[in-house]
Amino acid sequence: MRIANLSGRLALLVDGKAVDVERASRGLFSAEPQAVYERWAEFKVWASCADLPTGEPFEPAELGSPVPAPRQTLAIGLNYRDHASESGFVAPEGLPPVFTKFVTSISGPVTEVKLPAGGKTDWEVELVAVIGQRAEAVSEADAWKYIAGLAVGQDISERVVQLAGPAPQFSLGKSYPGFAPIGPWLVTPDEFDNPDDLELRCAINGEEVQKGRTRDLIFSVPALIAGLSAVLPLLPGDVIFTGTPAGVGLGRDPQRFLAAGDELVTTVEGIGELRQTFVA
Repeated sequence: MRIANLSGRLALLVDGKAVDVERASRGLFSAEPQAVYERWAEFKVWASCADLPTGEPFEPAELGSPVPAPRQTLAIGLNYRDHASESGFVAPEGLPPVFTKFVTSISGPVTEVKLPAGGKTDWEVELVAVIGQRAEAVSEADAWKYIAGLAVGQDISERVVQLAGPAPQFSLGKSYPGFAPIGPWLVTPDEFDNPDDLELRCAINGEEVQKGRTRDLIFSVPALIAGLSAVLPLLPGDVIFTGTPAGVGLGRDPQRFLAAGDELVTTVEGIGELRQTFVA
């Protein structure tokens, strides 16, 4: 199953076309995309047996984030060994670094992003996992049961603010407007042959700068759910950015950062792509 935020309304995607959920359910479910996660189990049952009308075509630019207003966004650092190495860190043994991207940074899959003046703005392709039911002290073996679905994420990062002392400002440096595009839609785990092994790619102006597979995560998606839920309850509709592989601009020699006019395309196998254009 695939769900989308189409011009601010919850939609089911069927054969590449969009079915408006509120209208198709005759008001049983709200048009508000974020609200569906509070009733995720009920929604899945309805969607699996509903007599749906023919969907309508749509344009990618009409899509918003399938999770536009999560109560908690948890982002994971140094979760690929090659990225930890290029960043100058030892790979974590316990739970990896956790930070947030504030909700006002979240956007849809096709956007124009303003570059902060005087900054060094970087890219990080990531798989995003969205919680479908309250998860507290969840075992790794049961973790996939708590995940509503997966989406493509881009953890855009302004490195000057992020790394400013005396203590780094990870959350601020990663939370400028438009710095957390998510989408293009949410795909439920049953749609994948193996949701623990998906290819990630990132390209700037057609040049591939990142390529990896989620099987190389130090802490898999289930391991992250188990580790995080041992500390705090994960709530329906919460978002987890699971980490990025090597290839970011900060880790290059010479370093490279995004410039006005650049187009960033971020892809995850079996889900789709994000497309960001940067302006001064």
